[in-house]
Amino acid sequence: MTLPIRNVAIIAHVDHGKTTLVDALLKQSGTFREGEEVPDCVMDSNALERERGITILAKNTAVRYKDTLINIVDTPGHADFGGEVERVLGMVDGCVLIVDANEGPMPQTRFVLKKALEKGLRPVVVVNKIDRPQADPFGAIDKVLDLFLELGADDDQCEFPYLFASGLSGFAKKDLDDDSTDMKPLFEAILEHVPAPVGDPAKPLQLQVTTLDYSEYLGRIVIGRIHNGTIQAGQQAALVTETGAVVKAKISKLLGFEGLKRVELESATAGNIVAVAGFADANIGETITDPENPQALPLIKVDEPTLQMTFWVNDSPFAGKEGKLVTSRQVRDRLMRELETNVALRVEETDSPDKFAVSGRGEMHLGILIETMRREGYEFQVSQPQVIYREVNGQPCEPFELLVLDVPEESVGGCIERLGQRRGEMQDMRVGGNGRTQLEFVIPARGLIGFRGEFMRLTRGEGIMSHSFLDYRPLSGEVETRRNGVLISFEEGVATFYAMKNAEDRGVFFITPGTKVYKGMIIGEHNRPQDLELNVCKTKQLTNHRASGGDELVQLQAPVEMSLERALEYIGPDELLEVTPESIRLRKMVKKLAKR
Repeated sequence: MTLPIRNVAIIAHVDHGKTTLVDALLKQSGTFREGEEVPDCVMDSNALERERGITILAKNTAVRYKDTLINIVDTPGHADFGGEVERVLGMVDGCVLIVDANEGPMPQTRFVLKKALEKGLRPVVVVNKIDRPQADPFGAIDKVLDLFLELGADDDQCEFPYLFASGLSGFAKKDLDDDSTDMKPLFEAILEHVPAPVGDPAKPLQLQVTTLDYSEYLGRIVIGRIHNGTIQAGQQAALVTETGAVVKAKISKLLGFEGLKRVELESATAGNIVAVAGFADANIGETITDPENPQALPLIKVDEPTLQMTFWVNDSPFAGKEGKLVTSRQVRDRLMRELETNVALRVEETDSPDKFAVSGRGEMHLGILIETMRREGYEFQVSQPQVIYREVNGQPCEPFELLVLDVPEESVGGCIERLGQRRGEMQDMRVGGNGRTQLEFVIPARGLIGFRGEFMRLTRGEGIMSHSFLDYRPLSGEVETRRNGVLISFEEGVATFYAMKNAEDRGVFFITPGTKVYKGMIIGEHNRPQDLELNVCKTKQLTNHRASGGDELVQLQAPVEMSLERALEYIGPDELLEVTPESIRLRKMVKKLAKR
């Protein structure tokens, strides 16, 4: 006898507690044995996810509750990884929408909820973090209802069930006055409000590929939901590709999900989410079906990218010194391999064999790809991100973003002024009782390029900024993204304390004494609008009257640390970011410098 099934996705804005809530569900369902050591955010298995505290890839798990198998898909909350959300929503029949009791719905909440409503899903709303100070659970519920109405939800979807919870403390309850110490009310709500999957086990097999994985033993593994029919290990099946071609293969291994493990199955029927090995060339959106009666499901459609940057083979004077994989063929092969699993990414070849146009959903989407590649040993350069323009009804249009800022009161004026110069239009302003103000803007995507660093300075690091793609609108005018000029190294060598100390009044440095530099490398920001070339390798001339240790008590001002994200936002149109496994360097695109 097969178990009753529920397939549910967990969706929310970044940092609203999805992964922590899934932790609590896993722990309380008896997935882990007594005394087993379980890390926090156990679903964030990727090293980058753990470092940044965000979910990047959608992941599957399954728990048992009252003889029902609940398949849970944990999705990313950041809009840059919206492609992950869009492709997995087709696997589920319901979703749990998590909202922070203090912040309420945020830009990404709107994005993921819109996608869920378009699929006809009826969300169960969980107001999370109710044990935090300044939490306003009922205010959050009212804001969620307003958002449902704004997104055109039908009457049935607007009558959403809601619960109050704390993922960190591991409890959920129907009413704030209830006493609860566990997640039982949420399990019950999933069983009651998420419909059982529909699908006919007697029909020909149809399984849509929504996620790809790789095993050294099994090769490519495809994960997806069985929409119709029954699948058995060892049976012959067919893959209907994007082009409509039918490729026959044998299912070498059939796996199901049980907690965080994959368990081997003999067979599975319609409604189950399974992993299948045996299809070496399967891609996302394609259908595994009956070879005698091949029937394809509609391909998965995801929103188009909004941002593009050029990946170059590294041609700086330090090229090839730090990376193992440096040739155009290696970079190209790696980008093409990324296309297989990253559905929201686009890669196009250019007129030069050393350059590739890579388009994605946002700076973080492309930044994660760059960081992943450099950790794998690749060395390359990237250009400044550019927005992708489109023609809508014969009119040139550009992408606009919905931007929400949470800032201290004293920073409000500065933020409004800077966003006004960047063509931002304020939609809403809410003054909180805790000395903070929430501002909402609609702004062209190009107006946000390079704004984060400026925003951090305006708010002295206390501001919170989040944004998501809104729509394409007619071009707005010139966007003023003022930035000072840069300090450029005049010759190759090693930066010295003496030279940097003498040039300290010219601006702020990105490097420290002892850093290797080359001609054309950007070493700091000038305190004036124009660029300035400096010789930071000059050494002090020693004489018998002056000791070399005479300056030991003199200190340099602290350099500005350039992380990958910060550098991507900082570079200008005539500049490149050189990325190697060991370093991140900024440089001018043209190496011709003024003659002296």
